[in-house]
Amino acid sequence: MLERHPRIDLLVNNAGVGARGNYLDVERDTIERVMRVNYLGSVWTTLAFLPGLGEGSHVVNLVSVAGTVAGGPYSASKHAQLAFSRSIAVELASRGIAVHTVNPGFVETEGFPQTKRFGRLSRLVIDPPLVVERLLDAVDKGKHEIVVPRWYRPASWAQALFPGAIASVRASTSRRGPRTR
Repeated sequence: MLERHPRIDLLVNNAGVGARGNYLDVERDTIERVMRVNYLGSVWTTLAFLPGLGEGSHVVNLVSVAGTVAGGPYSASKHAQLAFSRSIAVELASRGIAVHTVNPGFVETEGFPQTKRFGRLSRLVIDPPLVVERLLDAVDKGKHEIVVPRWYRPASWAQALFPGAIASVRASTSRRGPRTR
């Protein structure tokens, strides 16, 4: 690939697979797969294309709001990807390469159909063009980390500021027994 395109101005890491459920319910192979694709996919892709990235280049990691809120293997894989994005941003800054992290909420895609899942709350689900628009805006304006849509930010803040309280609330709701559909 670098033979055809020796200079890369924009690298977007957007691979992702889902893993609904928690560590007690999900198969071990699923946990490994979600970590390999969601986290290590960004790491290996960035390192593979690093020779083509130079001063003025941009790396965009599409993470997820789920990476800022604890909740099972998918969330953990996205949290690892978020930590990678923040770490590599520091490491690549001296080379003049900007790293941007985009944390979308629920997005309606073929691989992650969300609208039916949420029913009456489907307005929580956004369309891919909004994510692309905000991603390009982040690159143009030098924003290092964004949440799409913006109104998902309080969930991230609550988890960061009150992790013990959030864990207690989630634990108390999970002790109520299995949810019915």
